[in-house]
Amino acid sequence: MNRLLLAAYPEPYRSRQGEEVLACLAEAYPGRSWPPPREVAALVRAGVQTRARAVVDDTARPCWLDGIHLAALALAALALVPYLQDVWHWALRIDPGQHAIAFRFSGWYPWAEGPTQIRLLPYGLLPLGCLIALLRGRPWIALPAAAAMIWAGATSHGRTLFGDEGKAGLGYYGLGAPITARDLVLSGALCAACAVLALCRPSRLRRRSYRWLVPVVLAMFVAGGLHIISVSPVFQRGLFALEVAALIAAWVATAATGDHRWLIPVAAVAIVRTQAIVVQPDAFMQSLPDLVVLILLVAPLPALAFTAQRRQGQVLAE
Repeated sequence: MNRLLLAAYPEPYRSRQGEEVLACLAEAYPGRSWPPPREVAALVRAGVQTRARAVVDDTARPCWLDGIHLAALALAALALVPYLQDVWHWALRIDPGQHAIAFRFSGWYPWAEGPTQIRLLPYGLLPLGCLIALLRGRPWIALPAAAAMIWAGATSHGRTLFGDEGKAGLGYYGLGAPITARDLVLSGALCAACAVLALCRPSRLRRRSYRWLVPVVLAMFVAGGLHIISVSPVFQRGLFALEVAALIAAWVATAATGDHRWLIPVAAVAIVRTQAIVVQPDAFMQSLPDLVVLILLVAPLPALAFTAQRRQGQVLAE
């Protein structure tokens, strides 16, 4: 199990010092397959810092381009989250029945029992395709998918292709208001980011391994296998924990390097979700008072900027 902790470190570090770290853990905690929680947190933090320094030391691309790439990945994941269950059921030809996410008819699948309306594809395939293309550093493939998301939300023709949930299905994004496909701020920001990446020499973008899709497949399995819909308390708590972990990782990376690139994805997600809360499309989830939610969304931005500025000042002083 200790080898799982090494996944927090980049491949060059694992090749050079991975066995040494495992030997130290085995010597310090004999007979244990997992170190104490404090040691786990320290190892993960050190891994994030090592990855962040390796990213900053790579001068093949400017920090702003890498930041926009990270923002596009975050927005694509944000758009996919409510439709994890739907894509999983569609891929395995499962009729979700009463567990369908805000469908007018049960499942919207040709093979579903009872009255259904046939659709061509689930809406979630668009952000999923966008996410995969961005992971592989191919924004010219992600751009049409993001544009199709705008088209599905802005026109009535999307109902025939993607089903009614592509127009009105609830999507829960952590704390705050639900974002539907009709709210074009998310899809528009994603499309704009993909366009910038496609125009700025895509060959310079970082290409990540397909192994980064393992958590996505696992999330689809959990959401589809357990019929966890996007408005359930379990889904909300799990997504909130994931968002907190991502913010902590961004803060650790910023504090270690003094680089501002991690501020860009945090700002993009905060702007999209803040807009949804201010406009309040359809309904407000009332998970927390709106002022508290807005503070939670906006507070990380100056905190990250201050952390980066402070780290840069320390480097100059040294």
